[in-house]
Amino acid sequence: MPAHTETAPFAAAWQEWHAAHERHRADPHGFLAVTHLHWLGSSEARLEGAPGTWTVENDAVRVVLEPGETLERDGEELNGAAGATLTFGPIAERGGINLVSGERVIEVAKRGGEYIVRPRHPKNALLTEYTGTAAYAPDAGFALAGTFVPFSERRPTTVGAAVEGIQHVYEAPGEIRFSLAGEDLTLTAFNGHAPGTLSVLFTDATSGKTTYAANRSLAVGTPAPDGTVLLDFNRAVNLPCAYTDLATCPLPPAENRLSVAIEAGEKIPYERQDQQ
Repeated sequence: MPAHTETAPFAAAWQEWHAAHERHRADPHGFLAVTHLHWLGSSEARLEGAPGTWTVENDAVRVVLEPGETLERDGEELNGAAGATLTFGPIAERGGINLVSGERVIEVAKRGGEYIVRPRHPKNALLTEYTGTAAYAPDAGFALAGTFVPFSERRPTTVGAAVEGIQHVYEAPGEIRFSLAGEDLTLTAFNGHAPGTLSVLFTDATSGKTTYAANRSLAVGTPAPDGTVLLDFNRAVNLPCAYTDLATCPLPPAENRLSVAIEAGEKIPYERQDQQ
């Protein structure tokens, strides 16, 4: 393990980043606001936390609203005539749309090839009682240089999920090689949120002890022309499944289950500590 090192500018930058990440996590309609997880099928169903009767047909979600029920999309009311069918989709895998019904936001998405509906309410107890996530003190010794090595072709990589029975398939553009605690290590990288950036899912020797057992995620910036990247594990974060069973988060690929202890980044959420 690296010797603990901390400088005032490094710690201040981490504190600013962590505070911003906590604000984003506590958004009134973020994942802490999710109240239900509904899997849609070909049979019509009323869903708790959402107006209307829902079904899936021809790779699209169909909703019939009763009189007095409303849905909005991008500020536009979608009531239609009584008994009229609203259609949403097709929706791409890991894509989704948000509908509004009063104070609720109704997420409609596709996960593992199936359509889901997740109502979100700002008064959900998980959100209103949230007090923050513990993390290791920032340690510059865990901000490591790595090298991104692209694959000759993107590799479809199948991983499990926090919800049993579904899988996620990601196109892996390459791997990141780095050294820690005297070991040469490799992480399969997936595409990040912004074009050119990367993301890694991993576990390590702290998982299930001081950090969440199933996974953590680390965003990685765009590689330099020579492939150099920064792996700042101080910014390793929990995924939604660390807080709620209503999440479908991916699990790390087998090769990303590291044997070294990465004592940096976010720890087990208080909400899960009695389950570890």
